[in-house]
Amino acid sequence: MREKDRLYELEITEPADFVFDQRVVSVFPDMVNRSIPGYGTIVPMIGMMARRYATPGSRLYDLGCSLGAVSLAMRAAVREAVAEIVAVDNSAEMIERFEHILDETPEGRGPIRTIRQDILDTEISNASVVVMNFTLQFLDPQRRAEMIGKVFNGLNPGGVLLLSEKITFDDPAEQALQTEWHHDFKRAQGYSDLEIAAKRDALENVMKPESLDQHHERLAAAGFEACYRWFQGFNFISLAAFRRR
Repeated sequence: MREKDRLYELEITEPADFVFDQRVVSVFPDMVNRSIPGYGTIVPMIGMMARRYATPGSRLYDLGCSLGAVSLAMRAAVREAVAEIVAVDNSAEMIERFEHILDETPEGRGPIRTIRQDILDTEISNASVVVMNFTLQFLDPQRRAEMIGKVFNGLNPGGVLLLSEKITFDDPAEQALQTEWHHDFKRAQGYSDLEIAAKRDALENVMKPESLDQHHERLAAAGFEACYRWFQGFNFISLAAFRRR
Protein backbone atom coordinates (compact mmCIF):
# COMPACT_ATOMS: atom_id res chain seq x y z
CA MET A 1 0.00 0.00 0.00
CA ARG A 2 1.52 3.30 -1.06
CA GLU A 3 1.95 6.08 1.48
CA LYS A 4 -0.37 9.07 1.06
CA ASP A 5 1.05 12.48 0.22
CA ARG A 6 0.52 14.73 3.24
CA LEU A 7 3.65 16.86 2.83
CA TYR A 8 1.73 20.13 2.51
CA GLU A 9 -1.22 19.29 4.71
CA LEU A 10 -0.16 21.63 7.51
CA GLU A 11 0.60 25.32 7.11
CA ILE A 12 4.31 25.93 6.59
CA THR A 13 5.60 29.10 8.23
CA GLU A 14 8.91 29.07 6.35
CA PRO A 15 8.27 27.76 2.83
CA ALA A 16 11.18 26.12 1.04
CA ASP A 17 11.81 25.08 -2.55
CA PHE A 18 10.63 21.62 -3.60
CA VAL A 19 13.37 18.98 -3.28
CA PHE A 20 13.31 15.32 -4.33
CA ASP A 21 14.43 14.12 -0.90
CA GLN A 22 13.43 11.17 1.27
CA ARG A 23 10.17 12.85 2.31
CA VAL A 24 9.12 13.15 -1.33
CA VAL A 25 10.37 9.66 -2.22
CA SER A 26 8.18 8.12 0.47
CA VAL A 27 4.98 9.58 -1.03
CA PHE A 28 6.02 10.04 -4.67
CA PRO A 29 3.72 7.47 -6.34
CA ASP A 30 0.70 8.96 -4.57
CA MET A 31 1.86 12.53 -5.26
CA VAL A 32 2.29 12.17 -9.02
CA ASN A 33 -0.92 10.22 -9.53
CA ARG A 34 -2.95 12.80 -7.61
CA SER A 35 -1.17 15.83 -9.10
CA ILE A 36 -0.75 15.04 -12.82
CA PRO A 37 -3.95 14.39 -14.79
CA GLY A 38 -3.66 11.10 -16.65
CA TYR A 39 -0.34 10.05 -15.11
CA GLY A 40 -1.60 6.51 -14.53
CA THR A 41 -2.40 6.29 -18.25
CA ILE A 42 0.73 8.05 -19.55
CA VAL A 43 3.20 5.60 -18.00
CA PRO A 44 1.84 2.36 -19.55
CA MET A 45 1.31 4.21 -22.84
CA ILE A 46 5.01 5.11 -22.83
CA GLY A 47 5.70 1.40 -22.51
CA MET A 48 3.42 0.78 -25.49
CA MET A 49 5.19 3.48 -27.54
CA ALA A 50 8.60 2.10 -26.58
CA ARG A 51 7.56 -1.33 -27.81
CA ARG A 52 6.79 0.15 -31.23
CA TYR A 53 10.07 2.04 -31.63
CA ALA A 54 12.64 -0.03 -29.71
CA THR A 55 15.11 -1.83 -31.96
CA PRO A 56 17.27 -4.89 -31.22
CA GLY A 57 20.61 -4.08 -29.63
CA SER A 58 19.71 -0.45 -28.90
CA ARG A 59 19.34 1.38 -25.59
CA LEU A 60 16.24 2.88 -24.02
CA TYR A 61 16.78 5.88 -21.74
CA ASP A 62 14.59 7.04 -18.85
CA LEU A 63 16.01 10.47 -18.00
CA GLY A 64 14.81 11.73 -14.63
CA CYS A 65 13.56 8.25 -13.78
CA SER A 66 12.48 8.99 -10.17
CA LEU A 67 11.22 5.63 -8.83
CA GLY A 68 11.43 3.97 -12.23
CA ALA A 69 7.78 3.67 -13.25
CA VAL A 70 8.64 4.36 -16.90
CA SER A 71 11.65 2.02 -16.89
CA LEU A 72 9.49 -0.77 -15.47
CA ALA A 73 6.74 -0.06 -18.03
CA MET A 74 9.27 -0.24 -20.88
CA ARG A 75 10.79 -3.45 -19.51
CA ALA A 76 7.35 -5.05 -19.32
CA ALA A 77 6.28 -3.92 -22.78
CA VAL A 78 9.38 -4.18 -24.97
CA ARG A 79 9.92 -7.59 -26.51
CA GLU A 80 12.95 -6.62 -28.57
CA ALA A 81 16.33 -7.74 -27.23
CA VAL A 82 17.46 -4.22 -26.33
CA ALA A 83 20.97 -3.74 -25.00
CA GLU A 84 19.75 -2.10 -21.81
CA ILE A 85 17.34 0.36 -20.26
CA VAL A 86 19.33 3.23 -18.74
CA ALA A 87 17.55 4.91 -15.83
CA VAL A 88 19.09 8.19 -14.65
CA ASP A 89 18.22 10.49 -11.77
CA ASN A 90 20.23 13.00 -9.73
CA SER A 91 18.43 12.14 -6.48
CA ALA A 92 20.31 9.57 -4.42
CA GLU A 93 17.12 8.80 -2.49
CA MET A 94 15.17 8.14 -5.69
CA ILE A 95 17.83 5.84 -7.16
CA GLU A 96 18.30 3.94 -3.90
CA ARG A 97 14.56 3.31 -3.58
CA PHE A 98 14.24 2.34 -7.25
CA GLU A 99 17.05 -0.19 -6.92
CA HIS A 100 15.25 -1.68 -3.91
CA ILE A 101 12.05 -1.91 -5.99
CA LEU A 102 13.97 -3.66 -8.78
CA ASP A 103 15.53 -6.13 -6.38
CA GLU A 104 12.04 -7.15 -5.24
CA THR A 105 10.86 -7.98 -8.78
CA PRO A 106 11.22 -11.48 -10.29
CA GLU A 107 13.47 -10.09 -13.05
CA GLY A 108 15.76 -8.29 -10.63
CA ARG A 109 17.65 -5.39 -12.20
CA GLY A 110 18.11 -6.79 -15.69
CA PRO A 111 18.20 -5.20 -18.23
CA ILE A 112 17.82 -1.93 -16.30
CA ARG A 113 20.97 -0.02 -15.38
CA THR A 114 20.52 2.76 -12.81
CA ILE A 115 22.76 5.82 -12.72
CA ARG A 116 22.77 8.58 -10.14
CA GLN A 117 23.75 11.58 -12.25
CA ASP A 118 22.66 14.96 -13.56
CA ILE A 119 21.08 14.12 -16.91
CA LEU A 120 23.04 16.98 -18.48
CA ASP A 121 26.13 14.84 -17.82
CA THR A 122 24.63 11.61 -19.15
CA GLU A 123 26.16 10.13 -22.29
CA ILE A 124 23.40 9.13 -24.70
CA SER A 125 24.32 6.73 -27.48
CA ASN A 126 22.79 3.98 -29.61
CA ALA A 127 19.31 5.02 -28.42
CA SER A 128 16.07 4.03 -30.09
CA VAL A 129 13.86 5.54 -27.37
CA VAL A 130 14.56 8.37 -24.95
CA VAL A 131 11.97 9.33 -22.36
CA MET A 132 11.83 12.56 -20.37
CA ASN A 133 8.62 12.20 -18.38
CA PHE A 134 8.05 15.57 -16.66
CA THR A 135 11.80 16.11 -16.37
CA LEU A 136 12.83 18.92 -18.73
CA GLN A 137 10.71 21.43 -16.80
CA PHE A 138 13.09 21.09 -13.83
CA LEU A 139 16.20 21.99 -15.84
CA ASP A 140 17.58 25.51 -16.09
CA PRO A 141 15.74 27.00 -19.13
CA GLN A 142 19.11 28.20 -20.47
CA ARG A 143 20.32 24.58 -20.72
CA ARG A 144 17.22 22.91 -22.15
CA ALA A 145 18.32 23.34 -25.77
CA GLU A 146 21.62 21.70 -24.85
CA MET A 147 19.76 18.75 -23.33
CA ILE A 148 17.46 18.29 -26.31
CA GLY A 149 20.44 18.52 -28.67
CA LYS A 150 22.22 15.83 -26.66
CA VAL A 151 19.17 13.57 -26.96
CA PHE A 152 18.90 14.13 -30.71
CA ASN A 153 22.57 13.35 -31.27
CA GLY A 154 22.31 10.15 -29.20
CA LEU A 155 19.27 8.81 -31.03
CA ASN A 156 19.64 6.38 -33.90
CA PRO A 157 17.81 7.19 -37.16
CA GLY A 158 14.16 6.35 -36.62
CA GLY A 159 14.49 6.95 -32.91
CA VAL A 160 11.96 8.81 -30.79
CA LEU A 161 11.98 11.19 -27.84
CA LEU A 162 8.90 10.83 -25.63
CA LEU A 163 8.57 14.13 -23.78
CA SER A 164 5.95 14.94 -21.16
CA GLU A 165 5.70 18.44 -19.67
CA LYS A 166 3.47 20.88 -17.88
CA ILE A 167 2.88 23.77 -20.30
CA THR A 168 1.82 27.40 -20.25
CA PHE A 169 -0.58 29.18 -22.60
CA ASP A 170 -0.08 32.47 -24.42
CA ASP A 171 -3.71 33.52 -23.98
CA PRO A 172 -4.09 34.79 -20.37
CA ALA A 173 -7.72 33.67 -20.25
CA GLU A 174 -6.82 30.12 -21.28
CA GLN A 175 -3.87 30.09 -18.87
CA ALA A 176 -6.18 31.06 -16.00
CA LEU A 177 -8.81 28.51 -17.01
CA GLN A 178 -6.35 25.65 -17.47
CA THR A 179 -4.84 26.43 -14.06
CA GLU A 180 -8.26 26.37 -12.42
CA TRP A 181 -9.14 23.10 -14.15
CA HIS A 182 -5.91 21.60 -12.84
CA HIS A 183 -6.66 22.85 -9.33
CA ASP A 184 -10.16 21.36 -9.60
CA PHE A 185 -8.55 18.06 -10.54
CA LYS A 186 -6.29 18.20 -7.48
CA ARG A 187 -9.24 19.06 -5.22
CA ALA A 188 -11.06 16.04 -6.65
CA GLN A 189 -8.05 13.93 -5.61
CA GLY A 190 -8.42 15.11 -2.01
CA TYR A 191 -5.92 17.98 -1.87
CA SER A 192 -7.00 21.05 0.10
CA ASP A 193 -6.61 24.62 -1.12
CA LEU A 194 -3.83 25.02 1.47
CA GLU A 195 -1.94 22.03 0.07
CA ILE A 196 -2.39 23.25 -3.52
CA ALA A 197 -1.11 26.73 -2.65
CA ALA A 198 1.81 25.45 -0.56
CA LYS A 199 3.04 23.08 -3.27
CA ARG A 200 2.66 25.79 -5.92
CA ASP A 201 4.88 28.07 -3.83
CA ALA A 202 7.44 25.30 -3.27
CA LEU A 203 7.67 24.58 -7.00
CA GLU A 204 7.74 28.21 -8.15
CA ASN A 205 11.54 28.52 -8.19
CA VAL A 206 12.20 24.91 -9.18
CA MET A 207 9.86 24.07 -12.05
CA LYS A 208 9.66 26.46 -15.01
CA PRO A 209 6.98 25.40 -17.54
CA GLU A 210 7.02 26.69 -21.11
CA SER A 211 4.53 26.98 -23.95
CA LEU A 212 3.91 24.26 -26.52
CA ASP A 213 5.34 26.54 -29.22
CA GLN A 214 8.59 26.89 -27.26
CA HIS A 215 8.90 23.11 -27.08
CA HIS A 216 8.21 22.69 -30.81
CA GLU A 217 10.74 25.40 -31.72
CA ARG A 218 13.46 23.84 -29.54
CA LEU A 219 12.84 20.35 -30.90
CA ALA A 220 12.94 21.58 -34.50
CA ALA A 221 16.13 23.55 -33.85
CA ALA A 222 17.79 20.40 -32.49
CA GLY A 223 17.00 18.53 -35.70
CA PHE A 224 13.79 16.61 -34.89
CA GLU A 225 11.85 16.40 -38.12
CA ALA A 226 8.40 15.63 -36.73
CA CYS A 227 6.70 16.17 -33.40
CA TYR A 228 3.20 15.01 -32.48
CA ARG A 229 1.09 15.45 -29.37
CA TRP A 230 -0.23 12.09 -28.20
CA PHE A 231 -1.76 12.99 -24.84
CA GLN A 232 -3.09 16.05 -23.04
CA GLY A 233 -4.72 16.42 -19.63
CA PHE A 234 -5.42 20.11 -19.02
CA ASN A 235 -2.00 21.81 -18.87
CA PHE A 236 0.02 18.58 -19.06
CA ILE A 237 1.02 17.20 -22.46
CA SER A 238 2.98 14.32 -23.95
CA LEU A 239 4.85 14.63 -27.25
CA ALA A 240 6.62 12.22 -29.59
CA ALA A 241 9.53 13.79 -31.50
CA PHE A 242 11.25 11.76 -34.23
CA ARG A 243 14.74 11.65 -35.65
CA ARG A 244 14.19 10.52 -39.22
CA ARG A 245 17.79 10.65 -40.49
